[in-house]
Amino acid sequence: MHDHAPSGIRNASNQRLLTISLCLTAAIMLVQIAGAVLAGSLALLADAAHMFADSSALVIALIASIVAARPADDRNTYGYQRAEVFGALINAVILIALMAWITVEALQRLLAPVEADVAAPLMLAVAAVGLVANAVSMYLLSAAQRRSINVRGAYLEVLGDLIGSAVVIVAAAIIWATGWMPADAVASLVIAVMIVPRAIGLLREAFSVLGERAPRGTEVGAIRDHILREPGVVDVHDVHVWQLTRGAPVFTAHVVVEPGVLAGGSAALLSRLQGCLSEHFDVEHSTFQMEPAGHREHDAHT
Repeated sequence: MHDHAPSGIRNASNQRLLTISLCLTAAIMLVQIAGAVLAGSLALLADAAHMFADSSALVIALIASIVAARPADDRNTYGYQRAEVFGALINAVILIALMAWITVEALQRLLAPVEADVAAPLMLAVAAVGLVANAVSMYLLSAAQRRSINVRGAYLEVLGDLIGSAVVIVAAAIIWATGWMPADAVASLVIAVMIVPRAIGLLREAFSVLGERAPRGTEVGAIRDHILREPGVVDVHDVHVWQLTRGAPVFTAHVVVEPGVLAGGSAALLSRLQGCLSEHFDVEHSTFQMEPAGHREHDAHT
């Protein structure tokens, strides 16, 4: 199933989208730091720290995206798309580490609450500005994150910011209405609970790509059955499916064919096989080694 092509600014390059999101995140971070100082809000300061970590992660994602766009060469024959996976891996680690810190801080504040005067209206206003800016960033990245694991890492960072802003708004409203200061700590725990599973999912996906596992949703048995149904195909073996990054699967296989195919029909069969993988399984890069019956016994790798 193919995604509909995004329109307008969302159709821009990954680098441009990441740059726009980085500028928005950095600007809101500075606003939140100023707001935290003026309002005396620990929640805003914690959210600003979250923004700082996310800005760093967006810088990493942007650098990885630029590196991934470099063309292939004799030393890196697949190009540099795998750089996006390393960027996503770093993003996931940053998210998990940040959430661990927030959890520890929240528990300490709940066990040893500190009373302080917080300018709840200012806290609420600053958090609302952050919410709007993060919503804009998520909208810009929403289409690209389906095609790039690296952009998905950045998307999750922005999602964390948006959730953080929403939770700070709720905490500010509670403090404004009731004066209950532990709302800050509870809000921090809510952020951690919502973000950690997503970060772990991103981490698992990055390890899956680096471990060259078959992409999620790819049924190797179904692909093998499709190949075997093609006229002239006798057997298929040494099937390998992996991905360079999200949305870039690679397929290789040895296909045993009837003698007449190698005599003059191999080009037509190759086109049908590659078209089958592209149409039914969204695999654009496929390599087939056609061989006669009995050749497998001479394969040094078998």
